[in-house]
Amino acid sequence: MPDVFVPPARWPRWVENFTTGHGGARLDVADGALRGEAEDGSWFVALLPFDATYVGPAVAEGFRDAAATPREWGLLLVRKGGFAVARMAGEEMVDSKVGRRHVQGRTKAGGQSQQRFARRREKQAREANEAAADHAARVLHGITTVVTGGDRAAVAEVLTDPRMGRVRPVERWLAVADPRRQVLERAATDARAVAVHVENAP
Repeated sequence: MPDVFVPPARWPRWVENFTTGHGGARLDVADGALRGEAEDGSWFVALLPFDATYVGPAVAEGFRDAAATPREWGLLLVRKGGFAVARMAGEEMVDSKVGRRHVQGRTKAGGQSQQRFARRREKQAREANEAAADHAARVLHGITTVVTGGDRAAVAEVLTDPRMGRVRPVERWLAVADPRRQVLERAATDARAVAVHVENAP
């Protein structure tokens, strides 16, 4: 899980601020990522979006230029009965659907009441994921590259739908709140961003 998502256009300034704030820093390329080592012992590792591997020079501008967005890609967020799915053309959201099905929360009741409640909850969750799959199959039709987030088990269940067979989720996972329109729009920005893990020296 990255500490911060940085839009590519802001990446050189982010590196400049890190370098200035820590008394200087050296940049290196390792394992397809850009790593910064500061004079005070702080460091960061930055990853490109969409599973891209960086092989360019160890400079912020080169890394920024390598953060390309596919011409066609998608978003799939599923969590607690809610879902949000979007079809993207570069940075533009060209089709989307946000919805919710009621799924009861957990209960502290015991015995047969708890078993009945659990069965009802499982049925509601299954129906919610089926509804998410219906809309995802329509919105993402023909799309291969998809960024996912929300609840891993729920997303995995949606992706088992035969209509989602072409989808290849990228490694980046978006830990989002309940999927709503605002959450979907933010996820579209984070999916295209540079993902950065930072360790500050004690």
